[in-house]
Amino acid sequence: MSIIAHFQYSSKEKLRIVNMYRNGRFSINSICSRYRISKATLMRWNRKFDGSIQSLDNLSRRPKSMHPNAHTPKEIEKIINLIRRNPHIGLTELYSKLRVQINYSRCYSSLYRFLVKTGHYKRNKTIYKVYKPKKYFTPELLAEKMQLDVKYVPRDCNANLQDDYKYYQYTIIDEASRERFIYAYKEHSSFSTIDFVKRAIAYFGYIPKTIQTDNGFEFTYTTDTKNDQIHPFDVLCNELNIEHKLIRPRTPRHNGKVERSHRNDNVRFYQYLKFYSFDDLQNQMASYLKRSNNICMTPLNYKTPIEKRKELISQNKVFIRN
Repeated sequence: MSIIAHFQYSSKEKLRIVNMYRNGRFSINSICSRYRISKATLMRWNRKFDGSIQSLDNLSRRPKSMHPNAHTPKEIEKIINLIRRNPHIGLTELYSKLRVQINYSRCYSSLYRFLVKTGHYKRNKTIYKVYKPKKYFTPELLAEKMQLDVKYVPRDCNANLQDDYKYYQYTIIDEASRERFIYAYKEHSSFSTIDFVKRAIAYFGYIPKTIQTDNGFEFTYTTDTKNDQIHPFDVLCNELNIEHKLIRPRTPRHNGKVERSHRNDNVRFYQYLKFYSFDDLQNQMASYLKRSNNICMTPLNYKTPIEKRKELISQNKVFIRN
């Protein structure tokens, strides 16, 4: 264990130590051991002392020149301009735009530290309950497993006061690539679910092995339903040879990937959305879908879902049906 102190002494403390040395009542070893300083430090303070306490003041440790890996003026100007033009932009979306527009090669953490240091980003300190998650197997093959869920479109986003419809966003996400497909409906029912899955298959270009959903009535019949009928969605899955997997009731975290994407939708899309008709909602949702699939993600090592999909295809990591 080192006896050298790793903190700064004030000028008054330095003066007391130097006077102890000059009086000769204490040896150098006893002084260094008592105040946990090296002999070289004591000699340096003694040389600097000219009779005034100001000569022992601590000097600034700020470097006189810019660090070679510091952000360049061009990068700083681009970051500030993007934040000024997009005041509500997220950190990951900002990182994606910098990589595309100016070939930003720094890591994600460097951008985060720069924004915190300059005051452009303040992280909310929210206290959550301690939860110990169980190990979850994330598929590594494209089309191996998808998560499907429905989200209610906030009524405040509807700018047409004469429109009394409730709109719903269907979302399906490939767990391996995190690529999503979303579509709006005027009702959440088995009919909407079947139509959405067909549209999703046409969008992705492949049929998944497994689709995981919650226990909503649009996906399955409840366990207390006293009939032997098969849900229409299960009929479609049987026709397409898709395994329909249900999560544990009242446990949305088991469908965490699609639930997390819905939370991103609230921040990036619905918080600023205003639509005037159902067709307007569909058009804005289609534009947002293209945008969201081109935002890099931390679980993908800062790749976008589109880039991750191309990578999986190039590596032949695609589920192949027998």
